[in-house]
Amino acid sequence: MPKNILAEMGSQVGLTPARQNKKEAEEWARRQSGPMVNPSFEPDDFLPQSLSPVKDEKKRPGDKGIFLVNMKEKNLQEVEEYEPYDNRVVDHPTTNTETLLHLLKGSLGTGILAMPHAFAKSGYVVGTIGTFVIGVLCTYCIHVLMDSCYALCKRRKVPSLTYTAAAEAALLEGPDWCKVCAPYAAHVVNAFLLIYQIGTCCVYVVFVSENIQYVMTNQFGISVTVFEVMLWILIPLILINWVRDLKYLAPFSAIANAVTIVSFGIILYYIFRETPTIEGKVPAGKISEFPLFFGTVLFALEAIGVILPLENEMKTPKDFVGKFGVLNRAMISIIILYVGMGMFGYLQYGNDAAGSITLNLPSKTEVLASVVQCLLAFAIFITHGLACYVAIDILWNEYIGNLLLNSSRRFIWEYILRTVIVLVTFGIAAAVPELDLFISLFGALCLSALGLAFPAFIQTCTYWYYVSDSERIRMIIKNSIVVVFGALGLVVGTWTSLEGIINKFSAHAPVLNATDSILNETSLLP
Repeated sequence: MPKNILAEMGSQVGLTPARQNKKEAEEWARRQSGPMVNPSFEPDDFLPQSLSPVKDEKKRPGDKGIFLVNMKEKNLQEVEEYEPYDNRVVDHPTTNTETLLHLLKGSLGTGILAMPHAFAKSGYVVGTIGTFVIGVLCTYCIHVLMDSCYALCKRRKVPSLTYTAAAEAALLEGPDWCKVCAPYAAHVVNAFLLIYQIGTCCVYVVFVSENIQYVMTNQFGISVTVFEVMLWILIPLILINWVRDLKYLAPFSAIANAVTIVSFGIILYYIFRETPTIEGKVPAGKISEFPLFFGTVLFALEAIGVILPLENEMKTPKDFVGKFGVLNRAMISIIILYVGMGMFGYLQYGNDAAGSITLNLPSKTEVLASVVQCLLAFAIFITHGLACYVAIDILWNEYIGNLLLNSSRRFIWEYILRTVIVLVTFGIAAAVPELDLFISLFGALCLSALGLAFPAFIQTCTYWYYVSDSERIRMIIKNSIVVVFGALGLVVGTWTSLEGIINKFSAHAPVLNATDSILNETSLLP
């Protein structure tokens, strides 16, 4: 066995200081090169301060301890650096172009179809500026999260981290009160991810049902309600979510992607068939309705749940970030697409823009419009299985499945969980079948935290002891602004969406009461 093998092993788990000052480095080299002696007889004057994970006030300004190193330090040639990218083992790595296409395909969904309605709340000028600002902020926060994950991977010598693991690891790097909260960080992130995925599935259920209902009513003259359509698709939704391996959904997903692209081309044809005009449109909407715009744009733009998995699967992950990296190119394209769809859709349909622009298409008179609605309903129906898969994965693999490891009926319980999740999404969608309010609610509630506040907080904790005092103050001020902005968006956006849902219920209440009275009177007749 080599003489220094134990030191190398210790360095891998953090027991050997990887960065030392000159005195410590000489002393450590002397111990490894000299005869092996009993540590009990070693003098006590050697105390590697760099092993402490918290800031040591007695350390000299020039010390580069492992836990106090400035991440911007360039003169580290003598230090063996761990490179997470070089240690990733991916069976089928994706190229830069494939990753870019995955990001773009992920943006073409119910969110972009709701952008004209969002612009109807904000106005075409405020909507355009607001979408650009929110898009730039979301991109910045994704960069912050990626940078923090990379730093944490280097320190822990692991190839990659999930969002939940990064949150917990970051809090362990922060001040003492953050360390206390670290064990709960993963559960908080999982809770927001779970709510977001279930909310997304609810949006999909409403979207599919409303589009099918429009086609049945306008094209075939069949009088049917949205709730009845939801009942029709309930069993197929349960069956598609019983598929345990996503590879069996891959062919349908590929078809859905092709269908989506064709459908968007047809939608653009309807938008520009008659020249959009600013006549009767407002440049700025009501301030009270801006939170609805904010929540919708966040829901549409933010793809925080897929960013880390996509980057982890890349052949050249270093190309993901950077000025001309995959992320920036994708986000610039997405922002332009969303601004274009939102502004021109609003200029075409005005305040009549529905929660999904597909509902504005002339399906009553044109078969092509009905075809688009059916195609997109099919594509989103397939996507429901993919979105629900994430919620099932969180609940089963992180919590419920661990409690049933020794159960002989574990297989049955998994299918029960899959069925329950579909029933929950169906129940919420049936109770509040309002597409625009759903999108705004879950965008403000979940993505204000996951996409804005959490990444800023993770960066603050990650670099708390790794930067100078002046840099720490600037970082705290900068990230505090982002956290406050995200928190305001969460509270105000969620409240405004819930208020809109309550008002919808209040508007339906007289009708429901009148219906109940008629039924009661009818039952009393002989």
